[in-house]
Amino acid sequence: MDGYTVLRVIGEGSFGRVLLVQQDSSNWMFAMKEIRLPKSFSDTQNSRKEAVLLAKMKHPNIVAFKESFEAEGHLYIVMEYCDGGDLMQKIKHQQGKLFPEDMILNWFTQMCLGVNHIHKKHVLHRDIKSKNVFLTQNGKVKLGDFGSARLLSNPMAFACTYVGTPYYVPPEIWENMPYNNKSDIWSLGCILYELCTLKHPFQANSWKSLILKICQGFVSPLPSHYSYELQHLIKQMFKRNPSHRPSATTLLSRGALAWLIQKCLTPEIITEYGEQVLEETKKSKHSTLRKKARGRTRQKV
Repeated sequence: MDGYTVLRVIGEGSFGRVLLVQQDSSNWMFAMKEIRLPKSFSDTQNSRKEAVLLAKMKHPNIVAFKESFEAEGHLYIVMEYCDGGDLMQKIKHQQGKLFPEDMILNWFTQMCLGVNHIHKKHVLHRDIKSKNVFLTQNGKVKLGDFGSARLLSNPMAFACTYVGTPYYVPPEIWENMPYNNKSDIWSLGCILYELCTLKHPFQANSWKSLILKICQGFVSPLPSHYSYELQHLIKQMFKRNPSHRPSATTLLSRGALAWLIQKCLTPEIITEYGEQVLEETKKSKHSTLRKKARGRTRQKV
């Protein structure tokens, strides 16, 4: 803990707690995750994995890693402090007052940019939920908490063990099917629905009923003042068959999101991070146009 002064506890969980700290040399604020290290070697290696994965992620829509160290049986991960709290708090503070659509799309575009980045690095987050999406006072949205993340051997690989928060867990997991990056897309759809309605898409009085509802995949429509495009976006992300769900890149190439990318990525950020994303969304858009053109040609024949 040398070099940092603890100001207060800002979060707690099964892993340990998150502290707001001030760096003594700069007076800058950081969030410091304190994780109790397990006794067994393999479990300890597992705990260290979060710091290793987070250190690889450099993107404006992912909580930035500063450093990690171990002391007195704990692992400490020092990262960027997001001074606007998390999305779950933001939703609760609305007290039933719906968010405007342009605000929802702006936040959602930034989430997609973050998810797109980790998927390109073959990383699955596996615990995307409103509590793990953080905000800054100047309107930035950042994906955080990589404690459940998993690195896949290649982009097409599937995995079989899943950890996540039940409300956001996709049907393939409850049905004991393997999962890949499309499982994160379902969870992202749950957040988008939550932003539009201020409640979870699937709610029930028991775990059994909740799992049944998720596996059926039926959700109530969004409030009527939201656009058809937003309704359609959610419908696509809640496809029961994971292969029918859009990837993060495809989501970013859709009309409403495509024009927002330029707004979300400032020229400085595009220079540092964003050209790969912009290139990918262009490719995805051209591919969509080609498919439509092929469809029209077939109809003429």
